[in-house]
Amino acid sequence: MRKYLAAAASTLVVALAALSSAHADGMPGMRGHDHTGVTVPDMDQAVKFFTEIVGCKKAMSFGPFSDPKGTFMKDVLDVNPRAVISQITMMRCGYGSNIELFSYQSPDQKVVQPKNSDVGGYHIAFYVDDIRAADAFLKAHKVWTHFGPVPIKEGPAAGQIILYFKAPWGLQLEAISYPDGMAYEKAAETVLWSPKDPAK
Repeated sequence: MRKYLAAAASTLVVALAALSSAHADGMPGMRGHDHTGVTVPDMDQAVKFFTEIVGCKKAMSFGPFSDPKGTFMKDVLDVNPRAVISQITMMRCGYGSNIELFSYQSPDQKVVQPKNSDVGGYHIAFYVDDIRAADAFLKAHKVWTHFGPVPIKEGPAAGQIILYFKAPWGLQLEAISYPDGMAYEKAAETVLWSPKDPAK
């Protein structure tokens, strides 16, 4: 019994040491992706789109925030000191992380939506169980979709099926599915987290 306990304790020490070293190279205490923040031109339109089309749920709204005379907005958010956040709305999206929608007004605000190829360009992807059903739904609701769905048949991402689409104001979004996994998983030391299985 003593040998068993000693071996178990030794294994636990090794495991804890490995866990500690795994976090040593990055930000202390980092646990995962909490949310993605997106500035939108019309909050009501954005909330309606993310609830009725994407399928997210509104969790809360708060604001406004501004500093009419000081530098708080610049100091905290690196925006124009006279910028105003009229509202922030947090959306819960299935088993994934959250989306934070911002409604801003600022003297130097740009209204050009970046392309995926632009530095700083981005998109938000949502896992779906049936991408062809998702495609049909988007088209039925007159959502602008790119060519697809596109099956990925070669390379480490083989097994994915993807479809890009756009919010009414131009935000790039993606529907993605890989019901049988992806090719890289067979030999991977690190497997990507997937919302298709909330237990992972």
